Amino acid sequence: MVAKSQDSITEVVKASVLPDLRKAIRESIFQVLEDMVKEGNALPKDTGSQTGKKQPPTDLGLRTSDIGHRTSDIGPSKGRYLYCIADGNESIGFGKIGIEDNEVYTIPFDDLCAVVHNCSPKAYQSEDQEIVKAWVLAHQKVVDTAWERFGTVIPIGFDTIIKGDGVIDPEENMRNWLRDDYKNLKGKIKKLKDKAEYGVQIIWDSKVIAEKTAEENPEAKKLQEEIKSKPRGMAYMYRQKLEGLLKKDMEKKADHNFKQFYERIKPYVDDLKVDKTKKIEDKNKQMLMNLACLLPSDQSKELGEELEKIETLEGFSVRYTGPWAPYSFV
Repeated sequence: MVAKSQDSITEVVKASVLPDLRKAIRESIFQVLEDMVKEGNALPKDTGSQTGKKQPPTDLGLRTSDIGHRTSDIGPSKGRYLYCIADGNESIGFGKIGIEDNEVYTIPFDDLCAVVHNCSPKAYQSEDQEIVKAWVLAHQKVVDTAWERFGTVIPIGFDTIIKGDGVIDPEENMRNWLRDDYKNLKGKIKKLKDKAEYGVQIIWDSKVIAEKTAEENPEAKKLQEEIKSKPRGMAYMYRQKLEGLLKKDMEKKADHNFKQFYERIKPYVDDLKVDKTKKIEDKNKQMLMNLACLLPSDQSKELGEELEKIETLEGFSVRYTGPWAPYSFV
């Protein structure tokens, strides 16, 4: 089982981490080589905290091909816009906190309830991405409000609309769906009970790592000396060889560090998912891993303490965000 787990992690690294690192590593190595050849100056150390503020989750299931309408332009409401399913049987109103200030309320069924607003059966549509962004943020706000009220919710992707027809109205259709999918929904509620999602992003400074890698590799140190003493043409060839050596070593380090950090984080969470890494504004830094972690809120301190230990490692920094409703685990 351990071997299989390691193989799985290695595949994740190869598929989602190393491709993003290669170009940046090459650029960083080139700069490090320039520094070595010129003066051998020491590079600045940067392992300060980058703990982020609470931000919207990576993806709410947005379908850009059919993003919605303006409610004020619709006729009779023949749909129910669904935000989430909550753990509780309460018929309550949340006020006009929905998309475009729509009135949000619950539709109970057994010991669950759907959090909705009345809408047209048409999808939300706009060419203006600022409007789309506002809709998505409003969606998230409603889910967070319901999460705070009920404790456990199943977030639903943006632009999920339950329709009615000539025979069944949308509210009855909603209850039919809750009844038909009740067992599955209860299973998800059980998994998410009293838990929250946290984001963990580990970033490395490629210039610091490249410098450290060059110092630790005897062959690299030898090549550095050769570069300084050779004519320009020969030095270029040695530079290419050194670049290839450092690149290979750094890719091994990325693989090793990913697996090491994964195994250090895993004991502190109930579940985790590997998300695609994101570009960092600082060109010398790359995101090594991007995780969504599911855990009880009262255990977040222990995970935070482990991440603080990782952040003390030279060349690494950590972003730890949350808590959020568990978007990534439904």
